[in-house]
Amino acid sequence: MYEGLRGNRRAQLVLGFVFGIVFGFLLQKAGVTRYEVIIGQLLLTDFTVLKVMMSAVVVGMFGVHFMHRRGLVHLHVRGGSFGGTVVGGLIFGAGFALLGYCPGTVAGAAGGGAMDALVGGITGLVFGSWLLAVLYPRLLPFMAKGAFKSTTLPELLHRGTWQTVIPLAALLVALMAGLEWLGL
Repeated sequence: MYEGLRGNRRAQLVLGFVFGIVFGFLLQKAGVTRYEVIIGQLLLTDFTVLKVMMSAVVVGMFGVHFMHRRGLVHLHVRGGSFGGTVVGGLIFGAGFALLGYCPGTVAGAAGGGAMDALVGGITGLVFGSWLLAVLYPRLLPFMAKGAFKSTTLPELLHRGTWQTVIPLAALLVALMAGLEWLGL
């Protein structure tokens, strides 16, 4: 069933569209598409963004590993490079500093009618993507510097998947509860 779904381009587009709307809706409900919330995170006065991200990590960890164990998905952990991380971080940081949104929150804010996100954000995403495509051949030698292999946290800690996922999830939940208790 799932193999057939992967090969169905139309179904993939519909699923992407539906999940994109759900994702944007959830970002809106969490409040992380509001400029004040994002700036509050950067100023370390409002930790809503961090709590939403930690919640996503916990749900994602359990979901991905549960589906993998059932044979519903295959994990393909990719390696990376320090050069690519620097280039990506600079591009991400420039957009964030100029507008106060990340790519996910700018799409959610634009969908919610925020004109700064719609005009500046979407234009910036399109322009930035175009610029990276144009400069990619020149950036590739730098982006390949400092390559590292794909290592998962369970591999790094020499523990089983669930021996890593459960304590890490508990730690993240405790951190979120602590931030709530502190009123952050």
